[in-house]
Amino acid sequence: MTQPLALIVDDEPDICELLEITLMRMGIDAQSVLDLGSARRRLAEQSFDLCLTDMRLPDGNGIDLVKHISENYPRLPVAMITAHGNMESAIQALKAGAFDFVSKPVDLDILRKLVEKAIKLGNPPTAEGVPAEQKSDAVPLLGKSKSMDRVRRLIAKLARSQAPVYISGESGTGKELAARLIHQQGPRVEQPFVAVNCGAIPQELMESEFFGHKKGSFTGAHSNKEGLFQSADGGTLFLDEVADLPLHMQVKLLRAIQEKHVRPVGEQHELPVDVRIISATHKKLTHLVEEGDFRQDLFYRINVIELPLPPLRERQEDIPLLSQHFLTQLARQSDIHKPKLSAAALKRLCDYSFPGNIRELENILERTVTLCDDAILEAEDLYLPETSQLSAAEHQETQPLGDMMEAVERQAIVDALEETRWNRTAAAKKLGMSLRSLRYRLEKLGIE
Repeated sequence: MTQPLALIVDDEPDICELLEITLMRMGIDAQSVLDLGSARRRLAEQSFDLCLTDMRLPDGNGIDLVKHISENYPRLPVAMITAHGNMESAIQALKAGAFDFVSKPVDLDILRKLVEKAIKLGNPPTAEGVPAEQKSDAVPLLGKSKSMDRVRRLIAKLARSQAPVYISGESGTGKELAARLIHQQGPRVEQPFVAVNCGAIPQELMESEFFGHKKGSFTGAHSNKEGLFQSADGGTLFLDEVADLPLHMQVKLLRAIQEKHVRPVGEQHELPVDVRIISATHKKLTHLVEEGDFRQDLFYRINVIELPLPPLRERQEDIPLLSQHFLTQLARQSDIHKPKLSAAALKRLCDYSFPGNIRELENILERTVTLCDDAILEAEDLYLPETSQLSAAEHQETQPLGDMMEAVERQAIVDALEETRWNRTAAAKKLGMSLRSLRYRLEKLGIE
């Protein structure tokens, strides 16, 4: 079997030699060049399995090389070597298409893990090599709509990167499924996928849950506990509803992501962790950043690449296929013949707005199958609320509702200010919001 071949691009010969020796001991051949022009020529002459490039080069920078490789050799993983603490450069590299990054002085253990994952991209494991708990019988994001085609293509690209991903979308659109697919199609598939709902953890236990704790570190700590970061080491940590994290925990999470180290509660030493972060929320993170409820630096760190998931009402052509899938699943679980939707029932579903998205569709069909004894499900069996039944065009006509809500909010703020004689602190307290949030809303709504 031919040994993998890596291209090293760095203008410091000592660094090139160190990297060559490290890779050689891993069974990987390596060639080194000192500048951007030489790298481009070498790439045109020979095929490589990995590229490691410094950020600063005599005739350009590593970002230029990352872009060149992404455009001309899209299946070649390229990793950036950045100055210590220069997260801005690292994020730029990831956005440009870099597989991952490592900081100088190079931690050889971290480098080895990075290289192993990069090489696996060209040699994906077979199904037999994937742990049972990582296998999923979920159909990969069903749908024939153009929007879902775009989502699937983007997931395939994201799977070849180690960049943090932020999945946005309404509740019930399949954010966790998308996160699992990114994990399952990438080089970390043989390692754990750990999902956590950030809003479900009590604030006083968050640090222990995320980073673990040492026996005796606090009342009730009867034994050492492994945190979520350690449980996901080598794999993927999915932070669902990340917007629900309190500010003090956001600071600790940012540091763990940037430094790739965690310190369990009560422990004196930090532990290295190798975790890919995928986060999601149904809330508008940009709004929370503007209002001061979510740290801007953490937002930029987790939102290197955004994966937006469309609501079901914007891809109604996928409803028949999704319905068929859920009915097949329900028949298998209940050991019954698969029920069918009548034409009227299917039309009723396609006309419905689905505020709860795919999760609501599944719940509606499960309820209908449970309560209906007939093999054919009629429109009246669905028990859909008439007031929520909207066509796509009618749903668009409801969009001015946002303007109506702004008018209501503006009036409520003005009333509170008038009642408190325009004392902003008192008005904020009356409205149940922070003074900072009130100032933001005053500016946003144009209230002087």
